Amino acid sequence: MSNPVVTQQPGAGGYGTNVQTGVWSTGLCSCCSDLLICALGCFCPTALSCYTAHKYGEHCCLGCVPGGTAAMRTHMRLTYGIEGTICNDALMTTFCGLCEVCRMAREIRFRNGEISL
Repeated sequence: MSNPVVTQQPGAGGYGTNVQTGVWSTGLCSCCSDLLICALGCFCPTALSCYTAHKYGEHCCLGCVPGGTAAMRTHMRLTYGIEGTICNDALMTTFCGLCEVCRMAREIRFRNGEISL
């Protein structure tokens, strides 16, 4: 019995989707497109992190542990087919953390049909 000859290497698989050509539904600084999220982010960012994790289906404390927001952003990006890298996820959540959590919350609300843009 002989083994089949591989003539083409398998491609890199994705999580949720193999084609990552999507973009975020709002920009990083588009806070005014959802005033509830903007207000929550300004006055109680910890509550917004917990809200975002909970709405995404994760434990509410995920947004409060070190690296939790970056992990959630990476998972969200891969699930929704949004272009990007893990390095970019880490940089965005480290240096633009509050704005990024607001954008992630808006993305969840938009994808769940709670807001329209």
